[in-house]
Amino acid sequence: MGLIVQKYGGTSVKDAERVMNVARRITDTYKAGNNVVVAVSAQGDTTDDLIEKAKEINPHASKREMDMLLSTGEQISIALLAMAIEKLGYPVISLTGWQAGMKTNSNYGAARIKTIDTERIKMELDRRRIVIVAGFQGINKYDDITTLGRGGSDTSAVALAAALHADLCEIYTDVDGVYTTDPRICPSAYKLDEISYDEMLELASLGANVLHNRSVEMAKKYNVKLSVRSSLNNNEGTYVKEVSKVEKMLVRGVTRDNDCARIALCGVEDAPGKAFQVFEMIAKAGISVDLIIQSIGDGKTKDISFTVAEADLEPVLKLLEENKDFIKAREIKASKDVSKVSIVGAGMVNNSGVAAKMFEALSDAHINIKMIATSEIKISVLVAQKDAEAAVNAIHDKFMTK
Repeated sequence: MGLIVQKYGGTSVKDAERVMNVARRITDTYKAGNNVVVAVSAQGDTTDDLIEKAKEINPHASKREMDMLLSTGEQISIALLAMAIEKLGYPVISLTGWQAGMKTNSNYGAARIKTIDTERIKMELDRRRIVIVAGFQGINKYDDITTLGRGGSDTSAVALAAALHADLCEIYTDVDGVYTTDPRICPSAYKLDEISYDEMLELASLGANVLHNRSVEMAKKYNVKLSVRSSLNNNEGTYVKEVSKVEKMLVRGVTRDNDCARIALCGVEDAPGKAFQVFEMIAKAGISVDLIIQSIGDGKTKDISFTVAEADLEPVLKLLEENKDFIKAREIKASKDVSKVSIVGAGMVNNSGVAAKMFEALSDAHINIKMIATSEIKISVLVAQKDAEAAVNAIHDKFMTK
């Protein structure tokens, strides 16, 4: 008998039919002799609907009160799912995040899990009950409800699997697994049987929406074996684990991220510490910078270009404008119509010519590269947003055609 943790996203439980489908899948796992703990997201667009309701009352509501409101979405899901399992004749109990012992810090809206007190869950498992836990939420030291932010239910599931020493953590979504790229924009994309934690972490960080990067970080840290699969069919999914057959594939995935904007500081004083001053100022504002390029300069001035998330563009521009005299830039330019396209693969570290092959694919497709960044297992380029889909297809065809 094993212990299986399962997570079901909002699309998997969006209506009564899908809730019953998930209930049958859970009870099938239970009937096979396993203990089952399930983390569930809010149904469909419930969270977005709740955000809109808040805006109608107070567009500037405090994060604490937003957490109180948004946590109700998962509470609805766990109760409905438990009712469905009861209807099928199986022992079940639903628990909110705090009832399940999920202790977090007090960063409302983006809380981090500190510990999980598993006593209640273990007691229910000892009674051979299926345990349904509200994902995305926990409780802080003040007994306030907190939410974990984007991808929070994935993180809840992996944290539960780690704390309970589960044999497997299954993440159920509306896709069959992890694909080499987005099959909606690249017809030749195909599903991977397995992928390493590091590769999955890079893909998640670069715009692949299958798993949230915080959940992958936690899975790697605690060596939680993950399986990503569809709740709508019985196809085998993709296993995410420590060791993968990386030698068989140079590149494991191609991603596109349209959520970026480019800022260029032209004619910045060419003096020691100038880049430090600029990026320290941005960091103090709590804004993350991604790609960075600095020109050699002419001895007197240089250009510094970097990218941020699109939502951070206006705050950064305001910050730079307020400190223009301090920065001493001749001109500040910004552009939203850009996209980051990346390739990921642990096999790249021991193989030369990968970057050249990627750039050749873009050249053949007549796509101009605006910025480049590399690491041991990824290469990212910035291109015009209108060229992003063509870039993904060209690169995928160059590296990954079966």
